[in-house]
Formats: sequence, structure tokens, C-alpha cells
Amino acid sequence: MARKTPQPTALPRERALLVGVDLGRADEWPQERSMAELARLVDTDGADVVGTLTQRLDRPVPKTFIGSGKVLELKEAVEALDVDVVVFDEELTPSQQGNLERALGEPVKVIDRTALILDIFGSHAQTREGRLQVQLAQLKYVLPRLRGMWSHLMGEQTRGGIGSRFGQGESQLEVDRRLIRDRISHLRGEIERVASRRRTQSKARWDSGIYRVSLAGYTNAGKSTLLNALTDSDVYAKDELFATLDPTTRSLDLAEGRRITLTDTVGFIQKLPTTLVESFRSTLAEVSGADLVVLVVDASDPDWRAQEEAVRRTLDEIGAGDKETLLCLNKADLLDPADREALRLAFPDAVMVSAKEETGLGALLHAVATKASEGDVTVTALVPYDKGLLMKMVHERGQVVRETYVDGGLLVTAKVPPRLAGSLEPYRADDPAQDA
Repeated sequence: MARKTPQPTALPRERALLVGVDLGRADEWPQERSMAELARLVDTDGADVVGTLTQRLDRPVPKTFIGSGKVLELKEAVEALDVDVVVFDEELTPSQQGNLERALGEPVKVIDRTALILDIFGSHAQTREGRLQVQLAQLKYVLPRLRGMWSHLMGEQTRGGIGSRFGQGESQLEVDRRLIRDRISHLRGEIERVASRRRTQSKARWDSGIYRVSLAGYTNAGKSTLLNALTDSDVYAKDELFATLDPTTRSLDLAEGRRITLTDTVGFIQKLPTTLVESFRSTLAEVSGADLVVLVVDASDPDWRAQEEAVRRTLDEIGAGDKETLLCLNKADLLDPADREALRLAFPDAVMVSAKEETGLGALLHAVATKASEGDVTVTALVPYDKGLLMKMVHERGQVVRETYVDGGLLVTAKVPPRLAGSLEPYRADDPAQDA
């Protein structure tokens, strides 16, 4: 009997058409750059971009966001290019989405940038906390769209493809608005319980006095690769948007002996949906609780300054805008020598590295060590031998200048944070080096 040829089980990649509207806002990115980023998001979510359509408007059209003439042009493009999904670069209202889908006809889907990002998060969340946060953001997005939209989304789950992973695992009964709200309330409670454990862990790190550093930056800036390079870790890192969502903390001993923690966090993006910022607030609390935020940027990207500004705006939103920052210009290996030198002259306080090639890491750690020791005070103390834990803290949190074993204990001179200096106060002693 002839052997049957195996059939592929993966869904074919959908064909997507992008729609962008230039509203002439002063704080907007250039439309071509925003559309290029939207195309990368679509590719990350598993579809192929087959065309784009743009329009300049003073304000969105209430009924369809774009003008009636442009809707007709969109319909013609959808038919000519055999489009499966239309993706708008701006957030659509539920009525605008419904009107557009009726104008384009079945089975074409219409989604917006927010839905696209939520869909990507839905496929990338790995930990329980990440999945809970994504579900919460998705349901908060869906809730005001229940009228006329929820049945569409439930139907899309059977069709698959991008924009169809809303409410994964939920039953048909949750179409009911009240049950959706109950689910949102339940998710908030679950996230708060997970966040409480996270706060306990963070408080333990705070109480330990260990200097805490968070890596923050635009998506795909190379934060995870940098964390791996600095700590010999194996955190998932890939050249795609939102490759990692869940925060990862690793400890690191600086050359001077001080121990610090490094935390990698979810990457930011322009037009980051408010629902995501709110849902991921407990995760982003790792940034607001840090002593230092290292702003990692892709220095090879021509728009890295705009990306940095988008990150700083998000830091303001989560209450971390006043944190001390250190600018890290990553991916220096992709720059030519003239561009590297120009950046060094323009940003003398920044550190230039290549996480991929593991160059410049020593300079980055030196800059972090300098920041960590800025508030240190020099203390000489005679620490009794039975206070081993106190000496361990001195080595981990400070920089030992000299130490000598003498009768009665260990005579140590060290640069330590003020809180640790208070713990050493009962054992204060004269510095023999100064007496000499």
C-alpha cells in the first residue's frame, strides 16, 4: 500500500495590508518609520505584508477613521491583493472597526495596532504572571467592544491567524459582559497575589542593601543579550519584537567586590497600549524600585533618539521618571568607525557596547560601579570574628580598601553605603593608615 504524504499542520501565513493615517501631530514619528515598525510587528505575529495604504487627515473620520474615498480604495486593494487581514496603525473604536469590516466584507479581518501588540504578547508570554497580565490586558481591550465585536473574536478563534488569540482558554459563556468583568476582577486578584510575592522578593533585595540595576529600553534594543553577556546567563534572546516579556533578575559581582542585581524587563514601544502599561504595572515595578536604570538603545537604528524618548515617557507613566539613568549605546558593532566616534563626542556620558560581540562591557560595569559608589562613605571598623555576616555584607555591598586580622577581630577599611555604615558604627576604629 502506498504511503501517504504527510500534510503540513501549521497554518499558512496570512496576507496583511497596512493602513496608516498621518494626523499631523507634532509628537508623532514620521509616518514611514511608524509603518515600518508596524510591518515588523505584523511579521512577528506571523503574517506577510502585501501592501500599504496611507492618508493625511486633520482628524479621524468618526465612522470609518479614514475617508469614504480611501475606504473604497482599501476595498479594491483588499480584493486585488487577496488580503486576509487589514491592520491600522492607530487604535480604532469598536464602531469604526465594525463599519470597516462591513465595508470590506467577509472574511476580511480588521484590527488595530493595539490588538496586534496584544496578540503578540498573547503568544510570547511564558510565565504564569505574564499570561495573567496578557489575559487582563486583552479582556480590558475587548470589554468595550463586546457589542458587535465579541462574536467576531470568538469566531476568529476557529479561523486562527493574527489578531485571534483573545481570551485564550475562555468558554463561550464569557461572552456575557458581567462574566467578563468578573474574570477581569479575578485576574486582578491573581496578579496582585503574584505581585505581592514579587514585592516581598524585592523588599528582601532592598533590605539586603544590594544595589539594584534595571535594564530598560525599546523592544529589540538588545537588553536580554546584554544581560546574558554580563552574567553568563541563558535568557531567551532573539532578533524580534517583544522576544521576552517576563522580567529576569541575575546577580553580578563587580570587579571591586560589590554585588549588584541586574533585571531585564519587557521592552517598550511607541504607542504602547495603555491597557498593557496598566496590566504590566507589577512587572514594571522592578524598574521603579531600582537604584539605577540603564537605558539600552540600539545605536545602529536611525530613530534611536525617538525610541529613547518613548521609553522615558513610559518610565514617567509608571512613576520611574525620576530614577537615575545611564545611557547604554548598544549594537556598536553595526556602526562604522566615523559614526561611533561621532556618538562618543555627542554623548560623552554614555557607554558604547556591543552585547553580541561582548565589547565595551568592562566600561559599562565601571560606569555602574561608579554610580553605585557615589553615596558611599569610608569607614574603618574592628569587626569581631563572630560577626561574619556583617563582614559578608561589607564585601557584598561595599568596596574593601584594606583588611587586617588582629586581636579581637578583623580591622577593615571600606567604602560602604550609608545604611551599612550605620551598622558598622558600634565597631568604629582609627584607621592605622591615617595614623601612620
